[in-house]
Formats: sequence, structure tokens, C-alpha cells
Amino acid sequence: MTAQTEGVHAPDLLYSEAEDDLRSAVRSLLADRAAAPAVIAGIESDTPYDQRLWESLASGIGAAGLLVPEKLGGQGAGHREAAVVLEELGRSVAPAPYLTSSVVATEVLLALVAEGGPAAELLEGLAAGRRVAVLVLPFATAPADGAGAMTGTLDRTVTGVADAAAADVLLVPTAEGLYALETGGDGVAVRPLVPLDLTRPLATVTLHGATGALLAEAGPSAAAVMRGLLAGAGLLASEQLGLAEWCLTETVRHTRERHQFNRPVGSFQSLKHRMAQLWLEVVSARAAARNAADALAAGSPDAPLAVAVAQAYCSKVAVHAAEECVQLHGGIGMTWEHPAHLYLKRAKADSIAYGSAGRHRDSVAELMELPAP
Repeated sequence: MTAQTEGVHAPDLLYSEAEDDLRSAVRSLLADRAAAPAVIAGIESDTPYDQRLWESLASGIGAAGLLVPEKLGGQGAGHREAAVVLEELGRSVAPAPYLTSSVVATEVLLALVAEGGPAAELLEGLAAGRRVAVLVLPFATAPADGAGAMTGTLDRTVTGVADAAAADVLLVPTAEGLYALETGGDGVAVRPLVPLDLTRPLATVTLHGATGALLAEAGPSAAAVMRGLLAGAGLLASEQLGLAEWCLTETVRHTRERHQFNRPVGSFQSLKHRMAQLWLEVVSARAAARNAADALAAGSPDAPLAVAVAQAYCSKVAVHAAEECVQLHGGIGMTWEHPAHLYLKRAKADSIAYGSAGRHRDSVAELMELPAP
């Protein structure tokens, strides 16, 4: 029996030529607009987001509409291409609401387009980069917990909403269904928090007496929210992969250039072993992240399992890579001016985003009908 039997999706983990071209364009843009000094300067201000960068990424390159079909105003690409963008965003830790708006919110709206109403119009605005939307749930909400979010009324307070400060539309799940609210509307308050990762700000969203457009009833909305969270968790693994790759590359470069006792510190046996182990972990993380992106792109029934495996593994690798980057840079790795701390904070924050590694291991156990760890 061959691997490509009917009904079985054979994953393609390699990058296509179009994906490589997209990577080059995004990397060039981020090198020009989101170099480490610019990112550090941004998080020291009250507005870490660079609007010019977002406009160039979202509408100039067209990255905001990668998941949206052409007939709905998007690029008609898919999750594999969006994963490439997130890899590059992970490499630069640029403050941009791509994961929250162009992936999670976009996937939610794509699931509701058939319901008619304002969902299609809002989706067109997101695809064109004119609007930014976020799902009003804590950033730590796992895909398996998405259906449980469809409770309560429109009057609520939600803490830990990622990129709410950059959004102009809020997607709010309630017991009645999913509502879309303007952030500048009456009864809507977005209060910034002080997160560990300053490159992806969190906020508390308070709604009191606010009104919005009902996008869909509770049943379709619950399925849409779970679809959005699943795509977010799956493509977050690609961001974690890009982060880990940068940390490994930068650490290898530094240990080649840094000398002690007339020798590069990277030639010391103990450091060789640490970097070799990290390289093996990053290679495995690439396979897991690419498998998740490919499964989402193909609409594979195994996508929930692929996503859970990717998140259970990649979050740990990203944290380990960032920790090694800080430690193996020695004293300079502990300074504010060196970007290593940005990667460690992003990795730690990402490790609980859309579900912790432990939560995803539980999902793997449930999906495979195995005893939970």
C-alpha cells in the first residue's frame, strides 16, 4: 500500500518557489523597517506598532489577504504561505498584528461568510489591510476551549487580549452568537496592560452598553471560533520556528567571532554539543511546524492532531533556543541593547499562547485515545 492512498493526505514539508519568493520579500521589508534597534525603540514608546510597516506588509506585499480567496478580495494563497510570513515575523519579533488579525480573525470570518451579512464586507477590509480585527478572548485560549467561549452577554470584561490596541474591530463571542464591534464605539474600552513580551501588547477589553453587528448565531459562531484558534495555534508554531532559527544562527555567529585563549569560543567542545543539540531540535521543529501548516492548507482531518503536536514541541524549542542565545552571548546577551531579550520574552509569551504545551499534549492524548500524560 502506498502512502498516497485515497483519503490520506501525504504532507509536503518542502518550500515551493513561490514561498521562497514570498520569504525574500518579507525578509527584505523587515530588515529595512523592523531591525533590532527600531523594534527596541518602538517598545520604549507608547506605540510599539509601526503603521508604515503594517501597511507595507499587509497591503504592499499583500500578506494580509493570503488566506482569503480571490473572489473575496484576497490573494487566494493558503496557510503554507501565511506560515512563511510568520516565520519571518518570528525572526524579527516585529510588533505586527498579523497572527491575531490576518490569521485568527480572518479564519473566523471565512467560516462565517456563508452566513451572509457584514462578515464578507469586514473580511474584505481585513484582506486589503485597511482594517485590523481581533478575537476578544484571552491570548492563552486553546482551540479545544473555543466552544466554551460562547457564553454570557455583550457586557463583559476580557483580560489578556493580544493586539487589541492595534485593532479597530473586535469580534466578541457571546451566548447569542458572534458580534463585531468598533473599538471607537460607545461602551467600548481598551486598556493596555504591561505584558512580558512588549512586542505583542496585551489589553483588557471592557464592554458596557456597547452595540455591534451580529455576524452569526451561536452554533456557527462556535465552530468559527474553534477554526480561528486552530489556525492560530498551528501557524504560531511557524513563528516559534522562525524565532528559534534566528537564535541559533545568531548564537553560532557570535561564538565564531568571540575569542577566548586565542580560540573561538564556539570551538569549545561543551558549546559545540549545546549548539548541535539545539540544531537537531530546530530541524525537528521545522518538520512539525511545516506539517501543521500543510495540514491546515489541505483541510486535512488530521489538522487538529498536527497542530497539537506542533505546539507541544515548538513552544519548548523556541524557549530553549532563546535561553541558549542569551546564555551563550555572555554578558552582552543580558543587555537591553542586544535583541536577545526580545526573543526570550516572545518565546516565553508564545509558550502559553493558544494553549500551553501541556494543554496540547492533552489534546494529542484525546485525539489518539491514549492515557493523558
